[in-house]
Amino acid sequence: MSSQLIVRIDSELKEKVGQIAYHEGKTTSLVVRELLAEYVKSRDISGYIDDLWKRTGRKLGDAGAGQGDVEKTIAEVRRKRKSR
Repeated sequence: MSSQLIVRIDSELKEKVGQIAYHEGKTTSLVVRELLAEYVKSRDISGYIDDLWKRTGRKLGDAGAGQGDVEKTIAEVRRKRKSR
């Protein structure tokens, strides 16, 4: 469900954004939505961490590592740290 956001900006900036959006075949609203989505994405640490886990899982799977291998490696690392 969409909702409305009212933002006050300088009229010169509004005009420039509108012109650029027009030349890109977009509406000003679409440009603002894209910018806000990118803003949130770049600052949302949970999204970054989720993506990191997905990439790590894929790399481990591609290397043939399974759940047991990961748990074994974690246990080994923790054991080594305790012995320091």
